[in-house]
Amino acid sequence: MRPSSFIRVVCVLAAVAACALWMYAPPDPDWSVRTVGTLAAFALTGELMAFLLPKGASGSIAFIPYMTAVLLVPNFAALLAIPVARLIGEMARRKDPKKTLFNIGQLTCAYSVAILVYRAMGGVSLFQLNQFSVAHATVLIGIPMLAAYFVTVAINTLLVSHIIALSSGVATRHVWMENNRATIGLDILAGPIVFTFAWAYANYGPMIAALLWLPILGLRQMNIINLELAQTNRELLELMVKSIEARDPYTSGHSRRVKDYAVHIARLLRMPSGEVERIGTAALLHDVGKIYDKYAPILAKEDRLTPEEWAIIKEHPVDGANLVATMTTLRDMVPSVRHHHENWDGTGYPDGLRGDAIPLASRVIMFADTLDAMTTKRPYRGPLGEVEVRAELVRCRGRQFDPHITDQLLENNFWISLFPPINRSASHSSILKLIASDGR
Repeated sequence: MRPSSFIRVVCVLAAVAACALWMYAPPDPDWSVRTVGTLAAFALTGELMAFLLPKGASGSIAFIPYMTAVLLVPNFAALLAIPVARLIGEMARRKDPKKTLFNIGQLTCAYSVAILVYRAMGGVSLFQLNQFSVAHATVLIGIPMLAAYFVTVAINTLLVSHIIALSSGVATRHVWMENNRATIGLDILAGPIVFTFAWAYANYGPMIAALLWLPILGLRQMNIINLELAQTNRELLELMVKSIEARDPYTSGHSRRVKDYAVHIARLLRMPSGEVERIGTAALLHDVGKIYDKYAPILAKEDRLTPEEWAIIKEHPVDGANLVATMTTLRDMVPSVRHHHENWDGTGYPDGLRGDAIPLASRVIMFADTLDAMTTKRPYRGPLGEVEVRAELVRCRGRQFDPHITDQLLENNFWISLFPPINRSASHSSILKLIASDGR
């Protein structure tokens, strides 16, 4: 499905959900214009202070007043505050009209369903419970509130992740994990914050709620600073890697491709998402040791290396590991960088490790590094085709490569990301013969 088609689907779902809400919970005759307007103003300040997430999505704390509207005015009237605040925020940021339409549509869909769920599970307006204590009010509406909150988060994050996945060609679950891993702590903490904010508004009015809104904005600022620091660190790593690769035009983009392959292989091996991210970073930095001047003339050389030059090249994993060790947040990646040229049979360098003694991350990076070397143009040869690459993996299985990872790659559709699906049946038959002849 194209992103534009998905946007239309979301808009249709939003219209259906809004109509259902109007039929099931129309505005009360005496619904509070002041409450809805005040919460819309709070939400607008959150929208105007939105922050970017890793995959291009944006986040904000506007969901706190949005959810407060659900708890205070659980009918169609609450829905009036949400698209209006979002539309003004989108216009202020001069967002693309299609993105604006999608964002308003997915919010309308999410909060319409949230109000329906809240009402269906017995939830009532906190204005009806303003004579109760926080604890008592929580007992009365706790389960409906939690259900509405998690429904909202689920619909919102899934729709946003899917539109990004459609636009970027990445799996939805991977986009979801990367975007939400950075804000999961805030999402968990936000549930009690939403309830406390709504209860304070119901009991003490908008002025006290406004005073509470100020430290919430401060919490948001701390979170965005952490996200920006993480993004800056990623960009600095990319810049450093690009400066290294600029010395050798034949390997330009090499580290970035190795990172992509390593992440793909790690996911194929069903490694935890946090470990996948660390392997990706280590793969990006695997050749960082080549930044030293002693490698510059060797990297620029087009002829075969002399034994002396080859001995110098073999020093780059240690140099890279020593550089990575100087950064506190990257020290756990030192073994991954140091041992990415170790061979399964112990013939690699720098330490001659063998078998399972080689860190798993290093074994994954070894595959990714070799695959990129084989599938890109070099001064002494052109890129290899699928049959040749897979035959090389079969030949080096148990020598250079971890046999288990080799088998996983040979038996999986990993190759679609490397080669176009042309004559795949013929290639597959050739590989089966190679595997059989190898005696496995």
